[in-house]
Amino acid sequence: MAISISNNEELEVKTSEEENELPTIPIFYLSLALIGGLLVFGLYRWYQQNYSFTVGLDYFEPEFQTYWMNLMYAQLALVGIMGAVAIPWLWFSRDKDIQSLPAKAELGRYYLIFAIMAMSSVLTLVTLGLFTEADAAWHQVTIRDTDFTPTHIALFYFAIPLMAVGNVLAFIWVHTRLPDYANRISMPFAIMVAGPILIMPNLGFNEWGHTFFYAEELFAAPIHWGFVTLGWAFFAIGGFILQCLQRVRILTTLAVEEELAVPESEAA
Repeated sequence: MAISISNNEELEVKTSEEENELPTIPIFYLSLALIGGLLVFGLYRWYQQNYSFTVGLDYFEPEFQTYWMNLMYAQLALVGIMGAVAIPWLWFSRDKDIQSLPAKAELGRYYLIFAIMAMSSVLTLVTLGLFTEADAAWHQVTIRDTDFTPTHIALFYFAIPLMAVGNVLAFIWVHTRLPDYANRISMPFAIMVAGPILIMPNLGFNEWGHTFFYAEELFAAPIHWGFVTLGWAFFAIGGFILQCLQRVRILTTLAVEEELAVPESEAA
């Protein structure tokens, strides 16, 4: 006996199969974002290599104002505008009925979080290698700084503010897009967000110290003690990952149950 299936029935079966697929990580788009970030940091490092010692040794020189202070003002304005636009957008575009989010959709958002963490870890290592270590070498080579330096403009007025704004945006996204955090605050994530913000006063103390009385670059120096707060804050990511994994374990079970569930129309 031959059984014929109409085009409409085939379309319904195909749609049902697509809906039952488990979520995947958007590797392509995240790879593009990672490549873009590496290009930006690489271009910045090239700029430092070519203009730090030629026009970046003295803050009071006109060339320094042209090549470095204008760059600092532009990047701070860019990061500030990004935060001023993205923060309200994330809040006002939030899902008002987040608790009804399907398990597979929520699981996909956790996959996205893990993928962004992996991408951010690469960019963090690049920042530490290209900017933080370069800053230490700069102090040891030039001995005494002026009010602003090329390495500080890259690290303190670009990389760290960008990290701070990015963490705030991620904090808002997590607490408005994930049901598990809709009615509570993730303390590990809050500590991570607070890290870059809490070291801001130490940035000023560090600039003052290097400018007026401290010539040598020792990481154990008192003017660097406040930066330990940032390192400690990074450790809190372990607690947030455990929170995510605990929820993923539950969602994986629910998503499989949704995938195996047979619609009433098909059962009939």
